[in-house]
Amino acid sequence: MEFSLGFSPCPNDTFIFDALVNKKIDTEGIDFTVELEDVQTLNRWAMQGKLDISKISYGVLPLLEQYELLDAGGALGKGVGPLLIARQPLALTEIDYCRIAIPGEQTTAHLLFSLAFPEARNKRFMVFSGIEEAVLSDAVDCGVIIHENRFTYQQKGLVKLMDLGEFWERETGVPIPLGGIVVKRSLGSDLARTINALIRKSLEYAFERYPELPDYVKGHAQEMDERVMRQHIDLYVNNYSLSLGEDGERAISILKDTYARMHAISL
Repeated sequence: MEFSLGFSPCPNDTFIFDALVNKKIDTEGIDFTVELEDVQTLNRWAMQGKLDISKISYGVLPLLEQYELLDAGGALGKGVGPLLIARQPLALTEIDYCRIAIPGEQTTAHLLFSLAFPEARNKRFMVFSGIEEAVLSDAVDCGVIIHENRFTYQQKGLVKLMDLGEFWERETGVPIPLGGIVVKRSLGSDLARTINALIRKSLEYAFERYPELPDYVKGHAQEMDERVMRQHIDLYVNNYSLSLGEDGERAISILKDTYARMHAISL
């Protein structure tokens, strides 16, 4: 059996899936055709039903009727949220009138930003890796950054205006659901359980050898320093990645309710 599988080239995803896609564990006769893309591309593909299994932003989950969410492989936690950054300090009351770079319309980052700044309308959606440069070049006034950019923005002279994750945690009291793994419902519940177990086993394999970094992680990290790779993994890969548990499931339920309430207004 062979299935299409999509996730990002970021260290947290390649760390989780390395043992699975490179068959360092027994995959029980299942092969995977891997697509490495940024999360907004994966969100769009999921809305189109393109892949059998995919990483997605929780911000797009309410729109994915043909997929079910797996328990393992996701990114959820506290202190892991997106940051709103700029070239210089700005009053938060000015944000509604700023040009804001957002890492994709269906991302959790967009949902959290819209929750914090519901009146902001001048948004520019772009790939997450281009947002720092867009702010530095004055193409936008501020930007919402995710992934490894959390660890690099200060080195480039940028400043944090707001931690959107902290805002979410204060508002809801639950961890931040960033991204999860979904599988097509048409594959059946038995196969979904098998794939979930394999993802968990793949992550357990990686955890057992950490802080060693597989070549698969380093090869896709785009010249990222190994220290930053480990910071990335330490921040986004945790016990919630092994299993959502009650806290994780409650956080996702609250995010879905938040989406439904906000969508009635418009993101």
